[in-house]
Amino acid sequence: MKPVRVEVNDLMQKRYVYFRTKPMGRAFRSDFKPQLTPAQMLALGVFGGKYMSDCRKEFPASWFKKAKLCRQRHDAPLNFFGVNASQPLSVWRRKGWI
Repeated sequence: MKPVRVEVNDLMQKRYVYFRTKPMGRAFRSDFKPQLTPAQMLALGVFGGKYMSDCRKEFPASWFKKAKLCRQRHDAPLNFFGVNASQPLSVWRRKGWI
């Protein structure tokens, strides 16, 4: 597959560029066995609907068909468990997750 250039411009990143070198949703390591797909997680209101609410262009539209999203804020009742289990962006950055 020819690498595909992806430029990210969302609330967390501006002009961040990466290259997708594998087909989307394919060619994972053999030990990567997630229990849910991204579409399933979004339909369950992962992270109170805030996560991925501003980056839809970067991912397949099919992921968002049943997504529970809240662009303005984290909305705990949207989450499958109805609780706020998220960490602030500052924690994600401090731990090097983003």
